[in-house]
Amino acid sequence: MPIKVLVVSSYDDNYNAVRPEGELFIGLQGAGLEVHVITQGHTPFARRFREAGIRVIDFHPRRKFDPQAIRLIRQELIEHGHHILHLFNNKAITNGILAAWGLPVKVVTYRGYTGNIHWWDPSAYLAHLNPRVDAVTCVSEAVREVFLGQPFFPARKAVTVSKGHNPDWYADISAADLSSFNLPPGAIVLGSVANARRMKGMPYLAEALRYVSPELPIYLLLIGRGLDTPELRAQLSQTPFADRVRFTGFRTDVLNLIKALDISILPSVKGEGLSKVLLESLFLGRPTIMTDIGGNRGLAVDGQTGLVVPARDPRRLAAAIEQLAGNPQLRLQMGPAGARYVAEHFSLSRSVAEMKQVYERLASGLPPA
Repeated sequence: MPIKVLVVSSYDDNYNAVRPEGELFIGLQGAGLEVHVITQGHTPFARRFREAGIRVIDFHPRRKFDPQAIRLIRQELIEHGHHILHLFNNKAITNGILAAWGLPVKVVTYRGYTGNIHWWDPSAYLAHLNPRVDAVTCVSEAVREVFLGQPFFPARKAVTVSKGHNPDWYADISAADLSSFNLPPGAIVLGSVANARRMKGMPYLAEALRYVSPELPIYLLLIGRGLDTPELRAQLSQTPFADRVRFTGFRTDVLNLIKALDISILPSVKGEGLSKVLLESLFLGRPTIMTDIGGNRGLAVDGQTGLVVPARDPRRLAAAIEQLAGNPQLRLQMGPAGARYVAEHFSLSRSVAEMKQVYERLASGLPPA
């Protein structure tokens, strides 16, 4: 009998944003497991699940304690005899744990960010630190280390399974036409894709531009909703590149924009579990600059497949920008090298195999790691 897995997650987001997680479960279905998913039924990825033979239950919890969600999840577990219940967001986790109480199913939670897990925080025991949780799948080793640092937490409960990508997803991505951004011929386009959160480190990127030679024809694209703020504009106005910055706002063609960049950069200072933007940049063969925070560990070999600089260090960030902007040959070498590296170390097939092993161990009564 195949291992039966019930997933509770939300796929009501940009298709590219949810694809790594969704394709993981399609891969597991193809590997012989029986996967059912509780999610919003109207979404494009719900249709993708159905096409792959995965049963979709059209529902998602509305709040952290939702009696309707608890009843529905529990009913599914009882009727279908799932071996694994995998919960992927806060609403799913709190309701799923309550729904599973007293049933033989193994409860697995997912954690995609570093930080904000504290043994002394009572709310943590409503989620990942709850004794009913049998395993926590961590998107990176840096996330797993957060759990290993919690007193009384059984270390073997936490296991790292990255959200791998398939190189085929990026094979047909064409570079966007950047003519609407009024860039001069010969411009070296530096781009950063981020949401408007402090952890993304945009002030450090603006500060770094103060130390970059204005002789280099660098133009900066800031891609994402909420980045165009008076504070960031004021900081950029103090740099020689004030008139060379373009705010794109929210875009649905992010992959095409990344493909058109000469250099991709993400100056994150904390919090990243495993940056999807960095993986996308690398899979698209873009020369990439990243910081050395824990969640970025292993994404690149510094100087060979990407440039890795200390977080919160504008001068080192500026040096990396100048290194790539001033060396076209290095860019030509580093982009493909980065793509080859992530294809080997962050593949979807590897993630499917790792998650399958976790489920098999749990279903056999063993710890996940």
